[in-house]
Amino acid sequence: MGADGIPPAGDAQLLAAARAVRERAYCPHSGFAVGAAVRTVAGDVFTGVNVENASYGLTICAERSAVAAAVAAGMRPGQLAAVALVADADQPVTPCGACRQVIAEFAAPDCRIVSGLVRGEAVRVWSLPELLPEGFTL
Repeated sequence: MGADGIPPAGDAQLLAAARAVRERAYCPHSGFAVGAAVRTVAGDVFTGVNVENASYGLTICAERSAVAAAVAAGMRPGQLAAVALVADADQPVTPCGACRQVIAEFAAPDCRIVSGLVRGEAVRVWSLPELLPEGFTL
C-alpha cells in the first residue's frame, strides 16, 4: 500500500497518464521523449514531459516538470506519494540523480517510483531509499 492509501494497482493509471503526456515532450536534441506523472497523498495527479534546450544544462526532465506542476497546485514536502515515468527504451529507466533529489524533497515516507515502457509490459518499482540512499537533506 502506498503512502496515499492507493494500492500498487494504481500504478497502471499513473503509467497511462505518463504514457499519454509523453507525446508532448520537446526533445529535438536527444530524441528521447519521457513522460511523467506524479500522485499526491490527496490523490491528485499531475503530469510533465522533458523539455530540452540548445543549452543542454537548461533542459528539464519530465519528473521535475511533473513535480513542479504539483507544487504550483499546492503540493508541499511530504505529500508526494508516487512518481511514474515512461520512455521508449528496452527496459524501464530510472530518474536521473537531480530528479531523485527533487523527488526526495517532496516525497511521502512510502513514495513509490514506477517506470514503464512505451510498448510492452515491463514495469519496475523502487522505493526512494533504493534509488537515493542517504539523500541530501537540510
